[in-house]
Amino acid sequence: MTVRLADYTTTRVGGPARRFETATTRDELVERARRLFAEHDELVILAGGSNTIAGDDPIDRPVLHIATRGIETVDDQRDDAGTVLVVAEAGEPWVELVDMAVALGFAGIEALAGIPGSVGAAPVQNIGAYGQEVASTLRRIEFYDADLDEVIWIMRDDLGLGYRTSALKRGERRGVVLRVELELLDLPDDLGAPIAYAQLASALGVDVGERLPVLRVRDTVLGLRASKGMVLDASDPDSVSSGSFFVNPVVSVAFARELPRDAPRYAQPAAPDGTELTKLSAAWLIEQSGIGKGFSLPGSSAAISSKHTLAITNRGGATGEEIAELARYVRVRVLGEFGVELQPEPVLLGIEL
Repeated sequence: MTVRLADYTTTRVGGPARRFETATTRDELVERARRLFAEHDELVILAGGSNTIAGDDPIDRPVLHIATRGIETVDDQRDDAGTVLVVAEAGEPWVELVDMAVALGFAGIEALAGIPGSVGAAPVQNIGAYGQEVASTLRRIEFYDADLDEVIWIMRDDLGLGYRTSALKRGERRGVVLRVELELLDLPDDLGAPIAYAQLASALGVDVGERLPVLRVRDTVLGLRASKGMVLDASDPDSVSSGSFFVNPVVSVAFARELPRDAPRYAQPAAPDGTELTKLSAAWLIEQSGIGKGFSLPGSSAAISSKHTLAITNRGGATGEEIAELARYVRVRVLGEFGVELQPEPVLLGIEL
C-alpha cells in the first residue's frame, strides 16, 4: 500500500513515500532509527506534519513516522521553588501537553497553546508565540545520535537554540528526538508566567508583566490563534496550512532605518560582532508589498489565508508545487519592495523556493 505524505501533513500536500515506517513506542523508535540511519545518510522525520511541505514527486528518502505517546510528571524532582519536571514522548501532540499542564496548574507553556505538531518537533523549531518559547522551559532532550549510535541526553544549552532554530534544525546533529523534558512551575496560586506580549496583554485587559491564571491565558491564546486560522479546525479552511510560512526577518538596525517609519520593529540581542539587530514583521512586509489576505495566483488552489497573511493555505486539491509557486511569488514581491528576503519556516521536501 502506497503512503502519500499528503495524508500526514496539515497542508495536505505531498507525494508518495517509497518507504514509510511508523514507530509507536520509544524502543521501537530507537530500533527503527538505528536501522534506517545505518542504511541511509538522511531520513525524513515526520510526526504531526504541521511543519512540513512536501513536493508532489515520490519521496526517495525513508520516512520515519513518530507516533509515540505519553506524558509523565517526575514528582520526586519537585523543588522548593515550585519547579516540576514533565517528560513527554516525542510523538505526543504538543497541544495535549499544554492542555495537561494547564489542567494541573503548571505554568510556563500556556501561551504556546494551540500550536500544532508534536512535542519532539518543539525544540527542533524552538517554537514560540505570544512572548513564550520552548527554550524558556526546556531542560533537556533524549536523543538517538546516529553518528554515535547511542541514546544520549542533550541539555538545553547544548542545542544551539535561537529564533525558530536549533542545532537539530540546522543539521548539526543527525538523529531523532525521543523524549523532551521541561521545567514548569507548580505554584499555589495557579498563576502563569508574566505576560510578555502586548497583543496578548491587550486581549486579556491587563498590562505587560502581569500574571494571570494559566487557564485564562491558555483560553485567550486559543481565541487569538483561532481568529487567525492558526488552530487546526476541520470547519476552518484557513487552518489547512503549516501555520506561519515565513519567519519574521532579523536585520540590522541600520538596515531597518531605511524602511517606512510605520514598519513594526522588535528589539533583538546584538549580533556576536556587536551589530545592533531588530526583528521585522513578515506579515507587515507581505501586506505592504501588495499581497492581501485571500490572495491567490490565477488558476491555483493555494491561497494566502483569509485571516492572516503569514499562512499559505490549501483551498482544496492544491499541489505542493502550487504552494511553492505562491511562496516564491510572495518572496519576490517582498524582496523587490523592501530588499528583504523572507525565509520559510516549514521544512521543505522536494520543493525549492
